[in-house]
Amino acid sequence: MNEAAHTLLPPEAAGRPAWRVLDTRFDATRLLALWQHWQDDAQRPRVLHIVALAAAPLGAQALQASATPEQQALVDELLAQWSGLLPGMHRLSLAQGRLQLTLGLGELQPLLRELQFEADAVFLDSTLPWDRYSLKALARCCRRGTRLAGDTMAPRMAPLLTQSGFVPAPGHARYDPPWELRTSRETLRTQPAVPGTCVVVGAGLAGASVAAALARRGWLVQVLEAAPEPAAGASGLPAGLLVPHVSADDSPRSRLTRAGLRLTRTEAHRLLQAGQDWQSSGVLEQRLDGNPGLPAQWPAEGQQITRPASPGTEPWRAGMAAVPALWHAQAAWIKPARLVQAWLQQSGVTFRGNTKVDRLQRAGTSWNLLDRDGRLLACASHVVLANAADAQRLLAPLGLQRRLPPQQEMRGVVSAGLRRPGDAAALPPHPVNGLGSLIPAVPTEDGLAWFAGATYEAGHEAAEPASAHHRVNLDKLRTLLPAAAGVLQASFAPGAVRGWGGTRCVSADRLPLVGPLEDGELPTLWISAAMGSRGLSFAVLCAELLAARLGAEPWPLEASLARFLHARRHAVAHGEEG
Repeated sequence: MNEAAHTLLPPEAAGRPAWRVLDTRFDATRLLALWQHWQDDAQRPRVLHIVALAAAPLGAQALQASATPEQQALVDELLAQWSGLLPGMHRLSLAQGRLQLTLGLGELQPLLRELQFEADAVFLDSTLPWDRYSLKALARCCRRGTRLAGDTMAPRMAPLLTQSGFVPAPGHARYDPPWELRTSRETLRTQPAVPGTCVVVGAGLAGASVAAALARRGWLVQVLEAAPEPAAGASGLPAGLLVPHVSADDSPRSRLTRAGLRLTRTEAHRLLQAGQDWQSSGVLEQRLDGNPGLPAQWPAEGQQITRPASPGTEPWRAGMAAVPALWHAQAAWIKPARLVQAWLQQSGVTFRGNTKVDRLQRAGTSWNLLDRDGRLLACASHVVLANAADAQRLLAPLGLQRRLPPQQEMRGVVSAGLRRPGDAAALPPHPVNGLGSLIPAVPTEDGLAWFAGATYEAGHEAAEPASAHHRVNLDKLRTLLPAAAGVLQASFAPGAVRGWGGTRCVSADRLPLVGPLEDGELPTLWISAAMGSRGLSFAVLCAELLAARLGAEPWPLEASLARFLHARRHAVAHGEEG
């Protein structure tokens, strides 16, 4: 057995809800040995988190060469997600979501400062340029009793470790400072909640992804939905695009959607039927404003996700504007409702439709959820609100709605129709977006269908008739794909066009709201909402961030980036809370 694997996953990890390992220097051999050791252990912790740091990603060939014959299946699973590894944090979800690898790429000290968890075990590479500042950053990632292991422990490290609160011993060290540990006001950490019972209000992408994330960690989750069936709101969109946002400055929105793209693809691959429920089709984005979109110095790793697209001469391109275009190689179309249904079928999750929550009521250390007649619907130790704009209604009696950023509802309509035999030449072989979008070929019960749209209409404005929305979608399509608009125009005629309408909840800054709604280190009321029109990009990322904060696990992205999703960022920005 690999000695490092045994040290990093010791007997005291047995049966834990989660075990957290920090490796200060990524080593594929050590990773695979630890994964194998965890997998072979009948008493293994339910979830194993490995946070591994490196200056740059290891090449795929070197990763492959690190595996023993017995580890071939493990390295194959790893390689399936081993792309697009730009500087920063990347969450790779492995072993059915039970092993979470957070790969940090960049300089050691900045990476350590981005981490928001306390490791149970640390592999310390003493050949790295440790000084008292980087060791102080490492100490922030340790709890009292965290054990440091290493291949060697250089003599020069002993005084540095002692100054930082570690107790050196031959070949290892232990974090046990002689001073009282205090939590900084700057942290967004919470103490780990023991997996128990949780009610999630709302059964769309946001709620179902939270339910599945918590169930994987051992929680018993009830999902309550006012409608008879799940995905009754915006998540009932017949087909949507999973595609990253891009910007010349690589804005937080761009980085967040890339992180979400990786996680949602993994879930779709794990749970859905390719070609029927989703397709890793890629998406062509027309930059109709003339802006190339990508940063000027876009590295090769980024081009594995999005790269400039070359113009072509295919018939479906006829009449297209001569503007920059991007190819999103890892983008996909997905039927959101199928993903919701798959999450709700996970072990530990139960769904109840026709169950509208009217009021939340504290009951000691638990929450009661009541209907409009005051009857008890459910009781649980924790509640997650994933019911979009309706969350404000439940929070108002508790005086908590003022802590959230402003939100509004946006109505929208998608136009649809069935493919006809003569359409093929004028329709692209993959989705195209840039002004609305066209998904050209989605299997449905009635045959192969196309979907175009969608429109945006503020919820506080008088609703336009569906025919007006379809005209808008056709006008957008004429600009985006003139040839396709020409052959599909007849399908937009009144009485012929099919459609779907829904309402999205968006925050003022167009980013989701995720996190606790209460103060303290053990909050029990949480929210994951306001996904806007990017629920496929954001839902899984937000669910993993919520589950990580609830269980004091490693976060799936940098702390500085996660702050843009913090549910109470509005109150913090206005000085209403610390």
